[in-house]
Amino acid sequence: MLGLMSDQQLLISSLIEHSGKYHGQTEIVDCDNDGKIYKTNYSDTLVRVKKLANSLKNLNVNLGDTIGTLAWSNLRHLELYYGVSGIGAICHTINPRLFKEQIIYIINDAKNKLLFVDLDFFDLVVEISNEINTVEHIVVLGKKEDIPNKKNISKKVIAYEDLIENVNALNEWPIFSEKTASSLCYTSGTTGNPKGVLYSHRSTLIHTIAAANPDSFNLSSLDVIMPIAPMFHANAWGIPYVATMIGAKLVLPGRHLDGKSIYNLLEREKVTFTAAVPTIWLMLFQFLETEKKKLNHLKSCAIGGSACPKVMIENFAEKHDVNVIHAWGMTETSPLGTVNRPLNKHKEFTKEQKYELATKQGRPVYGVDIKIKDDERNDLPRDGKTAGNLWVKGPWICKGYMNIIESDVHTKDGWFLTGDVANIDEDGYMQITDRVKDVIKSGGEWISTIEIENITVAHPKVKEAAVIGVKHKKWDERPLLLVVKSEEVSKEEVYEFLADKIAKWWMPDDILFLNELPHTATGKIRKVDLKTKYLNYLIN
Repeated sequence: MLGLMSDQQLLISSLIEHSGKYHGQTEIVDCDNDGKIYKTNYSDTLVRVKKLANSLKNLNVNLGDTIGTLAWSNLRHLELYYGVSGIGAICHTINPRLFKEQIIYIINDAKNKLLFVDLDFFDLVVEISNEINTVEHIVVLGKKEDIPNKKNISKKVIAYEDLIENVNALNEWPIFSEKTASSLCYTSGTTGNPKGVLYSHRSTLIHTIAAANPDSFNLSSLDVIMPIAPMFHANAWGIPYVATMIGAKLVLPGRHLDGKSIYNLLEREKVTFTAAVPTIWLMLFQFLETEKKKLNHLKSCAIGGSACPKVMIENFAEKHDVNVIHAWGMTETSPLGTVNRPLNKHKEFTKEQKYELATKQGRPVYGVDIKIKDDERNDLPRDGKTAGNLWVKGPWICKGYMNIIESDVHTKDGWFLTGDVANIDEDGYMQITDRVKDVIKSGGEWISTIEIENITVAHPKVKEAAVIGVKHKKWDERPLLLVVKSEEVSKEEVYEFLADKIAKWWMPDDILFLNELPHTATGKIRKVDLKTKYLNYLIN
């Protein structure tokens, strides 16, 4: 017997419809490329989104068509999130920081029908316009007078504001299966070509509900939310959807993510929650230290993308009274997989024990299951010590990649092999010890690069650190530590700092001081570049 409940489809259009009706006057703050602040609200944004939806229909955008975006975190990009998905098309956010060849590949692989671009990326699009085969029109996110005259572009160019200006708002959102594809993001951390992860309306709505709950990000309409993680990076970690669902004030930071710009926005708009990778917080802390500033309104921030060092968690708590929510996820997991929230028994922990616990990536949120296996795919114990390959499963975890028929990292019963090496304790707290491709195997034993890095950056004179495995004649691989200084420091000082904190055989064979470390398009350290450059450092 079936239940007698309404069989309503979980569709992304319901999020903006709800906030427009019931949180209509709540502010949305838009920061443009020049740093100017514009303010609107959910009610007015709903009208613009519905005009956009009708405009897309007039351009013959149909159910299942893929619409590309090359844009910063701004209001028009938010409107695309809802206007595109709302009519059953797929909002494909493209990372503009990727190499030109990768962007061309991604647009063609996704078969984008239209391409919406910020003015910053218009020259790039003109340059590649002859190589993006399926794109029919380029829509520039601005007014007609803002668009420079480019005679050598082979596509029709439309101004976004002209597109929606004289169009009636959509009367009603179309209803279709909640399993319909809603948005598309490509991975940036894999070898070879990026892989497409295709989210559904159902997966996105369930992920949104899970992310807001008290044991996750604990957000409500009383919060002021600013997603620093870009809207082209796993949908800004799903945070724009969460803010819209709960009707919270939403601050969109645009392109300027330096320490000063971030601080000014956090303070001016009285932001209570934000989220970003550790690299962003390093820049913010540097600004705060230099200018002797304090965070006065921020209550909590989610940190993910790469492991959060304990010293960063301590700095947030001790100096600014901000609670760090350490989280883990991937593009393939929508991205939320685990969140570090304490259990009731942890109330009795000392301050130091609480900080140690906070360095873990946390427990699975409801809906997600995790496990670790060895290379032969045998289950490993949850003892908090044994490390193995991390697997994950859940209703917002991908079961395959777009346009790839077979995948060796997905199983038929829904498990996904993440590429991370981790341990899990008896309470389900997971800790990443490395990426499979980064782990160092020295004399048959594993060395965790992440643990050495996190300890190193706790040194007050160290700004950033990376550990890579390099060739060694006797031990096959040994760790090399690469350091960016915040002030003058010697090798001897760093070695002395590490001496009582890691095993002797983990000690890096050498330390190199660099002016900067290379970063990926999503702010992670690009270790593949470092390995290529220094692979033979110890045997030359």
